Amino acid sequence: MIAGRAAVLGAGAWGTALACLLSSRGHPTVLWARRAEVARALREDRENTTYLPAVPLPPTLQVTADLGEAVAAAGLVLFAVPAQHLRTIAAQVAPSLRDAPLIVSAAKGLEVATGSRMTEVLTATLPAPCAGRLAALSGPTFAAEVSWGLPAAAVVAAADAAVGAAVQQALSGPTFRLYVTTDLLGVELAGAVKNVVAIAAGLADGLALGASARASLITRGLAELSRLGRALGARPETFAGLAGMGDLFLTCSSDLSRNRTVGLELGRGRALPEILAGRNTVAEGVETARAVKAVAARFGVETPICAQVHAILFEGRPPREALTLLMTRELKFEAE
Repeated sequence: MIAGRAAVLGAGAWGTALACLLSSRGHPTVLWARRAEVARALREDRENTTYLPAVPLPPTLQVTADLGEAVAAAGLVLFAVPAQHLRTIAAQVAPSLRDAPLIVSAAKGLEVATGSRMTEVLTATLPAPCAGRLAALSGPTFAAEVSWGLPAAAVVAAADAAVGAAVQQALSGPTFRLYVTTDLLGVELAGAVKNVVAIAAGLADGLALGASARASLITRGLAELSRLGRALGARPETFAGLAGMGDLFLTCSSDLSRNRTVGLELGRGRALPEILAGRNTVAEGVETARAVKAVAARFGVETPICAQVHAILFEGRPPREALTLLMTRELKFEAE
């Protein structure tokens, strides 16, 4: 058991699923929703009808819209907020943190303004003692399936293996199995970049390019991710694991994937503003595409698939033109 209760910040699908998971494991848990009316509806309905419908909240799960109340006496604070909002929420939380609780990031993205990973944002924002208590949760998981009790495995990364083991013990159970790694950089980078590749996979399906094209794109997307990871200092084996190949395959191949769905609609001819306006969930890969382009340029790493996704999203490049540019690049050895 963790010391104190668990606080999950963010009442989207993943935050709600993780709060339910922690509560079902016997941990006193509080779920924070940003808007008071959302928190009130969750308390009254005992269901997140917007983001995770038909999943009853455990009777023991508390819900609040007060950040200070949420993290008071918490032994574990789990951030499940969109990547581009993490810094703001963390800054609001910081004054209320006491006794350096375990801090877990469940967001998958890179901050556009800085290119920072999520635990780097938390290190810069939270009280100094929290820096040694940081972990990141990632892997091939969909909130709905986890909340339904379907079997899933993921990875928790922490520079301190003891921190990773503590989070592993808190969340693991009969239907959710966690593995531990100390490659925090690799796990977070994989979780961010795979969302950009998933948009490309959706584009390929939207253009009806076929299963061969999708398989080739996923494989070459993994090559880009691994190449960028090596340049930044991540461990190559991370990209063959749950946070790398596992999450990449899931996000690129399932209709439950938010990022693949954005790409699918783009490939079918819809405009990005129209697609995003009709969503109540965040597709992290859209904004992360900006950060990946900047980080790749900073380290001199070629990421042609991610670059073409950026060009489609933000430079007005037609998807068919992007495909032609990818297929007519200079011929190379596979390892290059």
